Amino acid sequence: MTTQRGSGVSRRSALRTVGVAALGGVAGCVGDGAAPVSLLSAGSLARTFEDHIGPAFEDATGHRLDGEYYGSNAVMRRVEDDLAVPDVITSADATLLRDRLYGTVTDWDVAFASNSLGVAYNPETAVGQRLADGTPWYTVAAESEPGVIAISDPDLDPLGYRAVMAFELAAAEHDLSNFRERLLQRVYREPAEPQLLAGVESGGRAAAIAYKNMAIEHGLPFVAFPPAYNFGRLALADHYATVEYTTDDGYTATGRPVIYNATVHQDASNPAAGRQLVQFLIDNPTLLTDTGLTVGPQLPRPHGTPPEAITV
Repeated sequence: MTTQRGSGVSRRSALRTVGVAALGGVAGCVGDGAAPVSLLSAGSLARTFEDHIGPAFEDATGHRLDGEYYGSNAVMRRVEDDLAVPDVITSADATLLRDRLYGTVTDWDVAFASNSLGVAYNPETAVGQRLADGTPWYTVAAESEPGVIAISDPDLDPLGYRAVMAFELAAAEHDLSNFRERLLQRVYREPAEPQLLAGVESGGRAAAIAYKNMAIEHGLPFVAFPPAYNFGRLALADHYATVEYTTDDGYTATGRPVIYNATVHQDASNPAAGRQLVQFLIDNPTLLTDTGLTVGPQLPRPHGTPPEAITV
């Protein structure tokens, strides 16, 4: 029932020591007075950045990480509406960032990790006990009481609209009648993605559709969805693309693998340090895989034309 952590890519794992050492040299120059790097990020990476990437990056460079975390669609809205001008922006849906921000805020990004969906649950709840006993998640979900299973708000966050898409693909995979509609009548929609698993931890909710890394970071048991609808297999991109979701602001997201990407805002107040943070993500895959993310042979990879300071 629990997830297994991915292993780092050997070539890039070797680069980790080199990358940290090189950035450490920079840290010796910038010292304690280094300006912080502002980050506006997908909420599913909150603990990854706050507990792992941020401290390691500060140790290596002297730059403190100041992060804000929302659902990725909410991140894009904040940038588009000039409510935030961060140094670095990350998204849990690489295409979403490119569709919304290219041409106005950036013209490049680097895809640096992937993820997959499943059910994180509290084993002390009735729903959790059934999942732990091996009852198929879709049976448990369809028979659950309203509000005990949560999804992230699909109008604010790719995790939310991927959950809705997963319901649709699961219906086809398991021959379930009206499954998507039945679940959407039962699930609670959490508007703040970083808080999605807080209720599960406390027992206020029994389970949530979550990314693997979130379950690992929160220490919760996790039922992984099969590849047919976990959005974790790049090779199944065409299959995932058979479903879609249109958000309340009119953006239509097609089903696609979970790919995290990062870019630097063209009006960043600290662009050099922002580029250092992106490079740090590229050079340190083990920090990502240790938190449950996946860095496979096709990652990291650039899109557009990154600045010369970014080496992939």
